[in-house]
Amino acid sequence: MPTILGQNQYGKAENRVVKITRDGDTHHIKDLNVSVALSGDMDDVHYSGSNANVLPTDTTKNTVFAFAKEHGIESAEQFGIHLARHFVSSQEPIHRARIRIEEYAWERIATSDGNSKFIGADEVKHSFVRKGQETRVSQITYDGENWEVVSGLKDLTVMNSTNSEFWGYVKDKYTTLKEAYDRILATDVSARWRYNWTSDEQRMPNWEKSYEQARKHMLQAFAETYSLSLQQTLYQMGSRIINSRSEIDEIRFSLPNNHHFLVDLEPFGLKNDNEVYFAADRPYGLIEATVLRDGVEPKIPVDMTNL
Repeated sequence: MPTILGQNQYGKAENRVVKITRDGDTHHIKDLNVSVALSGDMDDVHYSGSNANVLPTDTTKNTVFAFAKEHGIESAEQFGIHLARHFVSSQEPIHRARIRIEEYAWERIATSDGNSKFIGADEVKHSFVRKGQETRVSQITYDGENWEVVSGLKDLTVMNSTNSEFWGYVKDKYTTLKEAYDRILATDVSARWRYNWTSDEQRMPNWEKSYEQARKHMLQAFAETYSLSLQQTLYQMGSRIINSRSEIDEIRFSLPNNHHFLVDLEPFGLKNDNEVYFAADRPYGLIEATVLRDGVEPKIPVDMTNL
């Protein structure tokens, strides 16, 4: 045979499931985008077209929605764990399941207080507005024995309007960038962190609390670091999370440097005292790095494009 089959997987991608939990008049929303990828004994379907070992992708889609009802959605990670365990344990040909989840956050719409002229204005507990900040992401992988949970976020836009410098860098004949001793530092954070929970015998982390705390420490480190480079800030963000959260062993960042350039206002007879900037969307510096707990081997891919 001149060719052989290499790595392969299949499943149903981007299943949009919205779960409403009704606690009396108070409702709660979980809004997920779930992608299922299954692999295992799938040679025959590729070589001969036999579907004897194939669980239809439509079935995986149905399972996502059924599990939202049967198990609820406590967290993206917990929901992914339920799905991965089910596919590997219930289907003998399936040896590995990878569940990727994006979670879209909603917050309650603040309504008028009880003194409002609108009747019942203080009783609305079911209206929400979609948060315009980050997207929470999770990837859960299970092979029947071992778990790997990588969580994180993307599109979290942050800015420091001062306490950032950039100077002392290498200069050659092509260098035109002026040294900056008071600049804007802005980026769109994309981060993935890996949990050291790998076995059912271990105590499972509190996924919701862990995410909230990792995000909090990340933002605090960004705000509290007097930055001489975006690399320095990145390292402080990662270190703060590793040092504060014992359940996380590794975190990788991809941080575009969203440049803000001072506008030359002298042609108009005006002085620009670090007040008016042009926000350039491209090109941008791209700073990427992994921060690890000492003694831990890195496992998060260098290229997080498809993670």
